Amino acid sequence: MIVRDLVISIIGLGYVGMPIAVAFAKKVKVIGFDINIAKVELYKAGIDPTREVGNEIIKNTSVEFTSDETKLREARFHIVAVPTPVYDDHTPDLSPVEGASRVLGKNLEKGSIVVFESTVYPGVTEDICVPILEKESGLKCGVDFFVGYSPERINPGDKVHRLETIIKIVSGMDAQTLDTVAMVYELVVEAGVYRAPSIKVAEAAKVIENSQRDINIAFMNELSIIFNKLGISTKEVLDAASTKWNFLKFSPGLVGGHCIGVDPYYLTYKAEQLGYHSQIILSGRRINDDMGRYVAENVVKKLISVGSPVKGAKVLVLGFTFKENCPDTRNTKVIDIINELREYGIEPMVCDPVADSQEAEYLYGISFVSRQSIKKVNAVIVAVAHNEFLTYGIRELDSFFACDTEKVVIDVKSILNRNEFEQAGYCYWSL
Repeated sequence: MIVRDLVISIIGLGYVGMPIAVAFAKKVKVIGFDINIAKVELYKAGIDPTREVGNEIIKNTSVEFTSDETKLREARFHIVAVPTPVYDDHTPDLSPVEGASRVLGKNLEKGSIVVFESTVYPGVTEDICVPILEKESGLKCGVDFFVGYSPERINPGDKVHRLETIIKIVSGMDAQTLDTVAMVYELVVEAGVYRAPSIKVAEAAKVIENSQRDINIAFMNELSIIFNKLGISTKEVLDAASTKWNFLKFSPGLVGGHCIGVDPYYLTYKAEQLGYHSQIILSGRRINDDMGRYVAENVVKKLISVGSPVKGAKVLVLGFTFKENCPDTRNTKVIDIINELREYGIEPMVCDPVADSQEAEYLYGISFVSRQSIKKVNAVIVAVAHNEFLTYGIRELDSFFACDTEKVVIDVKSILNRNEFEQAGYCYWSL
């Protein structure tokens, strides 16, 4: 395979696939495929619904955006970047990657290389995806086509750690495939590539990256519960501890999204199949999955402490996305706070200037309110650390409350100045 004459297809044009397509299009011809016709039409119109690279770049990219699967036949190097969610019972939902494999298999040409980027447990690429590709194409893996795995490491909303600046793990089914996969990614990854010795090693490396982060955040969340009982600030404790050179700087918070809150379940699912029941990983998951309820309970406690009625209380939630400065609301844990408050007879108002409002309405039935319409609330929950919210001080929050109201502020991410708000008479609480 001659890299300079390469035609690459990207299957899946979401927060991961679209930036990959744009990056490669600067070097080679790229076909960007997605089954979501509406999304493809937005890209064709120069609109970036993910806000990962921006409208201007989308307008000027040479990526050929399409929903026509037969266009995949023009490429000989395919990158599959579809989501890998979990079902309600926390077992892996492989239907997106299986579906992508079926579509690609129907349009796979001899001599092709298929690289999967979707986060999976070790064995999925070779044991699940390859048989689908073979069945649909009628071709033989290792003879007519070849496979590799290169886990995505893109961090949605992060303008510093991008595809080009993060070392890329690459792997292949054999040495020659690995060489080709490495050369292709080296076209765009300035930080270089790391050659994993096998596909399973690369799959495992990805799934433990987020599992490790999940466990560390769970530890911080457990500490926040303890420190709140002690009546001391978690942030102040972490600031003090962080002065030691080898202290790991993690913070408590809601753990949602498509990676940290999902990937550990892929690993523990595979472990269960092998007869091992996870202890540390699942313990961390239980703590993190319960934080929405914990935050809501403390909202209710603070309302009671200032003499505000609970049932029918006006509670404002600032931020609804799964992380800051990213429009994605899928698998947001803010909904857990809202659902728990509803159990107490509270129907919160939600304001998020960054979130995809149509997505929130479709997935959760949540309609956002404008900042200008917010008046006379009993409590404000700052749930997501969007840049806009980082600028909020006493004046901004005062405008949400009635003048004679005891003001309750729940600062989930500890982005407000605690001393300033307490001195101003606020009832302040944070993780």
